[in-house]
Amino acid sequence: MKDLKHIHYFTALLEDANNELVRAAKKDGGIAVGYTCYYIPEALLNVGNAFSVRLRAPKTGSLDISQYYMGSMNCSYVRALLERAFEGGYHFLDAFFSSETCQQMNRLVENIYELKLIDNGTFYHSIIDAPLKISPHGIKHYTNQIRTHFLEPLRDQFGIDISETALRNAVAEHNRMCAIFEEISELRKADNPGITATEFHILNLVSYSCPTGLILPYLEETLVELKKRKLDPKIPYRARVVVVGSEMDDYGFTELIEYCGAYVVADRYCFGSMPGRQQIPINDDEDIVEVVCRFYLETNQCPRFMSQEKVQERRDVVKALYDEYNADGIIYEQMKFCDYWGYERAVASFVLHEEMGIPTVALDREYTVQASGQLRTRVQAFVESLEIKKIQKAKNQNEGEKK
Repeated sequence: MKDLKHIHYFTALLEDANNELVRAAKKDGGIAVGYTCYYIPEALLNVGNAFSVRLRAPKTGSLDISQYYMGSMNCSYVRALLERAFEGGYHFLDAFFSSETCQQMNRLVENIYELKLIDNGTFYHSIIDAPLKISPHGIKHYTNQIRTHFLEPLRDQFGIDISETALRNAVAEHNRMCAIFEEISELRKADNPGITATEFHILNLVSYSCPTGLILPYLEETLVELKKRKLDPKIPYRARVVVVGSEMDDYGFTELIEYCGAYVVADRYCFGSMPGRQQIPINDDEDIVEVVCRFYLETNQCPRFMSQEKVQERRDVVKALYDEYNADGIIYEQMKFCDYWGYERAVASFVLHEEMGIPTVALDREYTVQASGQLRTRVQAFVESLEIKKIQKAKNQNEGEKK
């Protein structure tokens, strides 16, 4: 297929957290709000002239400084962010909003604040106490935290309009973007998809890494282009997989999977589109902050939720994606030293494979994966096993028809 018109521009935007569109928004008086987790309701951060930037550390090299402060037994995503902060990569941030989802992330925020790694005179940071289960009390507590720790400081510190009207406009813009990804995701259900898995990953990442209002026109133009795209006659993959797991903002991982002959039909991982790029149902009767906060909690699939109903829901969601997108197998990936996903990956991958009968492979990885020969070998072996299963299944069906 012909390259998408803006794909090279999108990859260039992903080369730096302080990318061209972020700089343009800042020049226009925008307030840059960094965040790192789905517990932080992105839709509410893009209110008024504030805009969200989900933090990444592209082109990560040595982690020597961050390992000195945090040790080597913390996940490399957190260490990479701290290393980039030492390098001065986040001076553009006006605020950093986080949640007490894991102690490793807490240590990152504490180090950035205590060591004064963001040289910005107006810099503000805050951490919320996120609930561990879904309940009326938990939703109320979470909503109150979002108001008092995030929205009200945006108003009081930076003069942002956080009125009901302004917040509803922000959610409407967020839903416009999500509608684009819902349409593009439908293309991935086809036997011969009109978008490569790597292209989808890149589009998804720029939507998180750039101001929504500035990236929207490019995404809308790309959607129109995808609908008219001329496809290659030959199906370009040997197997279809769902990727599930922890934080993933390196599209090199998806490139690696495609190189091995598999097509990622659905991405249920942190920084993925499921959840993250689904429209938020709103109404005219309820307070918009309550509606949005309830949606984020109820759709959150983080293994930090340890109630039995949420544990089962996570497995059911993965199984539903496997069925809906006609996948052949599931890749369960986990960042090394991620406490929550380490446990989840081990148990869930066993249940999916042994109890649900879904071909599943479990992988652990570092933050940057492109140069991992071992990872490539394991993915190749899994793809070959899926291909063999498909051949055997087709053979058995043919023999049954002959009889």
